[in-house]
Amino acid sequence: MSREDPTSDTTPFFSDDNDGEVSAVNREAPERHQEEEESASGVSNKRALLTVVVLCYINLLNYMDRFTIAGVLPDIENFFNIGDGKSGLLQTVFICSYMFLAPIFGYLGDRYNRKVIMCVGIGFWALVTLASSFIAKDYFWALLLTRGLVGVGEASYSTIAPTIIADLFVKERRTSMLSVFYFAIPVGSGLGYIVGSTVNSRTRDWHKALRVTPALGLLAVLLLLVVVKEPRRGAVEARPEHTLDRTSWLTDMKALCRNKSFVLSTFGFTAVAFVTGSLALWAPAFLFRAAVFTGEKHPCVQEPCDTSDSLYFGIITCVTGVLGVATGVAVSRRLRTWTPRADPLVCAAGLLLAAPFLYLSIVFAQSSTIATYFFIFLGETFLSMNWAIVADILLYVVVPTRRSTAEAFQIVLSHLLGDAGSPYLIGVLSDSLKQADSYMWQFRSLQLSLMFCSFVAVVGGAFFLMTALFIEKDRHLAENYVPSDDAPIIVPKRGRSTKVPVSSVLI
Repeated sequence: MSREDPTSDTTPFFSDDNDGEVSAVNREAPERHQEEEESASGVSNKRALLTVVVLCYINLLNYMDRFTIAGVLPDIENFFNIGDGKSGLLQTVFICSYMFLAPIFGYLGDRYNRKVIMCVGIGFWALVTLASSFIAKDYFWALLLTRGLVGVGEASYSTIAPTIIADLFVKERRTSMLSVFYFAIPVGSGLGYIVGSTVNSRTRDWHKALRVTPALGLLAVLLLLVVVKEPRRGAVEARPEHTLDRTSWLTDMKALCRNKSFVLSTFGFTAVAFVTGSLALWAPAFLFRAAVFTGEKHPCVQEPCDTSDSLYFGIITCVTGVLGVATGVAVSRRLRTWTPRADPLVCAAGLLLAAPFLYLSIVFAQSSTIATYFFIFLGETFLSMNWAIVADILLYVVVPTRRSTAEAFQIVLSHLLGDAGSPYLIGVLSDSLKQADSYMWQFRSLQLSLMFCSFVAVVGGAFFLMTALFIEKDRHLAENYVPSDDAPIIVPKRGRSTKVPVSSVLI
């Protein structure tokens, strides 16, 4: 990856990749201003839309792979003869790897060619995922290792893809494209359950369920190479990135930590990650144990286990994801005409409404399967309202030169305190609460453990309410950001823009 690319840091202020482009733009008629603004990224409108489609496809694959494991979890537990604690490690190891690598890829994404980084990362992810499907019975540690290495590919993609969309679109159109991009999270998660349970039931081998996404991942690399073009960073905005000087990573982190809206919304999103991480791994297993407890199903004593609950939960996750993201974006847009604090208020409402419905779904599991699925549907719908809005908040309260770093920081914090530990924590709590080795206590202990998620959702709602107090100020600061006095400024030199130190022009 070379620094000699169209987005190089050496690009002068108020200039673009082509020397005469700024002068040509200034000579254009006012009526063509909008057209020029849309093409300022260096990517045509048609290719920009195709880029979003490719990025959505890859995002969907990432989440499909992540939750295929959850779709066949009872079979994995039987195959390796492990308990809830070790089962929770499968998700925790992956998230920890993903979390610690995110800052590295965020740093690289702000400085090097993002397309190349994603191609390498996704290719590595596909190969490691394929390798994980050949692990024998006595090597559970190898499955943990490969799940950890899968985090490399996801970290290389998740920190970078939203910033590419941000460099292709602005304002309402950016929000719309981000909502489409984040549809892939719940839909991909749901498809992971569906693909895992369906392939497992038809082949009677959970290993083969892990071989679907690697093949699709190699296709994703090909699409990245052919379709996606690296856009100029920040060029589509009124004040492009070229007017901002790059600062050190430490300076970026200090600025982000002083950004109250960014920090508080990140803590709010951490609550979302905690709840979704817990439900993603344990909900299908909990529903299966509830059915065994009520006598609707037989216990799993031999592979393959009954994975119909994974299939139903996957369908619910797909539907509620699309419905929740679309509802969140629509409500936020409508409320923006009334208050500029609409985004964090919608996020807060989503979590505060999700909490009681998730609690009711856990309580009713012992008496009514229909009521359980109904409350899960409502709870997941409200929970999904946050995805696209949180991403949009980050993009408009952080200046373009710090966005990949901000994405990485948000990923680290939300996963460190969220879904990196929540599946393992729920599993350990379940094992510790189990008073006897019986099917009843397998259900009861997991039921009590999952109730903790409702409390975390309420805390997350409180963080988004606090974000609403600072969102106007922080957005104004980001949109009107001015470099410090010792930053370079522009003086004309033979008809072209250039950078010079402030001291050389002071009189």
